[in-house]
Amino acid sequence: MVARNPRGMKTLQAALEPGYFLRAARLVEKAITSGTGTVLIGTGFPVDETFETDGPLGAIALYHAIVRLGGKPVLVCGAPLAERIKTDFNIYEIAVADCENRLQEAQQALDLLQPSLIMSIERPGLNIDGQYCNMRGEDISARCASFDHFLNMADCPTIGIGDGGNEIGMGNVVDALANLNIKPSITRCDELVIADVSNWAAHGLIALLSAFQGEDMLAGWDNLNVLNYLSGHGSVDGVSRKNTLTEDGLGSELSEELILNLRKIAGFC
Repeated sequence: MVARNPRGMKTLQAALEPGYFLRAARLVEKAITSGTGTVLIGTGFPVDETFETDGPLGAIALYHAIVRLGGKPVLVCGAPLAERIKTDFNIYEIAVADCENRLQEAQQALDLLQPSLIMSIERPGLNIDGQYCNMRGEDISARCASFDHFLNMADCPTIGIGDGGNEIGMGNVVDALANLNIKPSITRCDELVIADVSNWAAHGLIALLSAFQGEDMLAGWDNLNVLNYLSGHGSVDGVSRKNTLTEDGLGSELSEELILNLRKIAGFC
């Protein structure tokens, strides 16, 4: 998951207690079988006036896996992502750059949705200056909806997934991020999961859930098809900022190879 180490996640791994993938997968499993079964999945990292492929693709993969396991997933995101995929998924839209009402917005959503688990995958997290910044250090707060308070105010378990240090959940290891060229997020979570590409972490969790269930839920995953779907709705690669069928500058074939390896590790092929 961190073998390529383009943004220092292999280095950051030393700051995490081993077993974080397993613990996070168990949280997903437990959430589906207890409480309301509702799992909120926050995603959508703003790039220019649209959103990047890394995050939504993994969120969609998790969404389908949770449905398959009998859970009730809800994708939580802001415009334009929410507006472009709302006909295909159960969406809860959060406001972009509405600083005054963020706490109220989060509390209303939590009261309404009653989640058993909250997950964040590649969502920007607030830094110590109260800003959202991208990997280049640019302040993107004006284009960001806020998902941080969903985790801060939750009375259920929370999972953060990231690949660079500026995502929700990285507050767990903020000291270890000091040597990386990033303005780190200070927002914490119960279980932080890292990978070289956040989407890959989603596939890793699904591989573990598949092993738990004895059912290969990655077998029918068509990575390129989902990239085409997102591209058709205006996505861009977060590194190049271009509308390409790539994830953080990497071709779909690399994700497909990783998924195959995960299926082998899980004992399905």
